[in-house]
Amino acid sequence: MEADNDTGISEFLLLGLSEEPELQPIIFGLFLCMYLIIVLGNLLIILAVSSDSHLHTSMYFFLTSLSFTDICFTSTTIPKMLWNIQTQSQVITYAGCLTQMYFFILFGSWDDFLLTVMAYDRFVAICHPLHYTVIMNPRLCGLLVLVSWVISVLNSLLQSLTVLQLSFRTKVEIPHFFCELNQVVGQACSDTFLNDMVMYFGIVLLGGAPLAGILYSYSKIVSSIRRISSAQGKYKAFSTCASHLSVVSLFYCTILGVYLSSAAPQSSHSSAVASVMYTVVTPMLNPFIYTLRNRDIKRALKRITGVPVM
Repeated sequence: MEADNDTGISEFLLLGLSEEPELQPIIFGLFLCMYLIIVLGNLLIILAVSSDSHLHTSMYFFLTSLSFTDICFTSTTIPKMLWNIQTQSQVITYAGCLTQMYFFILFGSWDDFLLTVMAYDRFVAICHPLHYTVIMNPRLCGLLVLVSWVISVLNSLLQSLTVLQLSFRTKVEIPHFFCELNQVVGQACSDTFLNDMVMYFGIVLLGGAPLAGILYSYSKIVSSIRRISSAQGKYKAFSTCASHLSVVSLFYCTILGVYLSSAAPQSSHSSAVASVMYTVVTPMLNPFIYTLRNRDIKRALKRITGVPVM
């Protein structure tokens, strides 16, 4: 067995999605295309909202924040993966691994909080329409985003600092395409009890609480919609939050699917492939969901690009 290394460890090995050489060009091309779609799609949403004064509302302010977060979220993992495939290397430095893990947790948590804030925005818009502009004023919107950011930073910092206390063997192989927290902790050769407690605390507090807030908001929204007498009124009310509900469902269903499936006996590579759903596929689909279901965004994009959006 290789000796433990507390301070001198210099690099980890990311084994990626597959070690088959013939699959590497396919994986590279697929992930490059998905990454370009994520970046360009979300940049178009940010550009459309910022260039149209009619879209300078709380709903679209949160949407641009979500688009920015999705770009950052995927940029912490995909470029390094593409670089490793291109250079035929599996190496990521110890510092690089911790940095990647820190920003992945940061933007993942912020994404989660933004979905909760957007659910609250839809709750106020549908259940308290007469007071919407008063309640969701620019100061409150900015404060909600700022608080979400601060909590995400503190959580990511706490998780990363606990990893710094761990000892690793000289050669560390991570059966994943990025440095995911549980994968890194699982490779430690020292006691991980504190890390496990902090990790589970973060999952319950920063995962369970936002989900509970989203479920509560939508329970009130559904109750309010049911009281609307006309079918047209019900459809109009539901259509205002349909895009967000689709994104929330996709985000949480993929994460739950990944972590529930990880409890079943399977290879680590299978878990890495399943993680692609919430780390790459969901951010890629978000721009399509918001543009295809939103007339205002489609109108703004048509004005910018000159091409009608179906």
